[in-house]
Amino acid sequence: MLLAIDIGNTNISLGLFKGNQLLGKYEIPTKNKAYHKSLKKIIGKGNVIDTVICSVVPQTTKRLKKDLELMLGIHPYILGQDIKVPIKNSYRKPNEIGQDRLVNAYAGVTLYGSPLIVVDFGTAVTFDVITKNKVYLGGMILPGLRISLESLAQETALLPSIRLDNPKEFIGRDTKNSMLSGIVYGFAALTDDLTQRIKSRIGKNALVVGTGGNIAMIKKYCNNFDKINADLTLEGIRLIYKKTFDFL
Repeated sequence: MLLAIDIGNTNISLGLFKGNQLLGKYEIPTKNKAYHKSLKKIIGKGNVIDTVICSVVPQTTKRLKKDLELMLGIHPYILGQDIKVPIKNSYRKPNEIGQDRLVNAYAGVTLYGSPLIVVDFGTAVTFDVITKNKVYLGGMILPGLRISLESLAQETALLPSIRLDNPKEFIGRDTKNSMLSGIVYGFAALTDDLTQRIKSRIGKNALVVGTGGNIAMIKKYCNNFDKINADLTLEGIRLIYKKTFDFL
């Protein structure tokens, strides 16, 4: 089995693949340093022969890499170091781009074709744009839904700290729902508008794919998503491993 690992700022997502099939998906909070028991349970669910890590948190990558080497006796592959994402990258400074964004771009093009827009609702919200010639063009980075809510509470005197949830109404009639409506409907409108603007530049036939930890909540408020794939990054790790080693 392949253990695909996506280390994000909020969660570490782990996927166990047997061939093309995702047998199980698991999440561990990134800030939880006492994850060994959970990791051992996940590894124990299958005969792991290889591990590939995609990460945006370097310190967690180092720690997890060492732990996996001890538990499995194998060297985990790190995307961007041991394995290159096989997509042409036209970012002005290619090394600045997060590996997760390249993985999503490659997975999206492989699964759905191009031109393509991938919108990832994670800790941050990212828009990634791939041309009809399958070239990663660039994109946009915005604060995520939870970060935006937390910022409102931290930077104002009277707005409360609230949990991200579905707004009860479009026009909020109390402070909590006014905040939720502003964040959720605001980001939905922003997503619809930006994807339309991007399409006007790369082609009106561009598909829009949604992914990320908050995609299940936000998708019903947006109008422009053609595909939803919450496991896009894990699928991308599997596809890159398969292409690199001609395996699985």
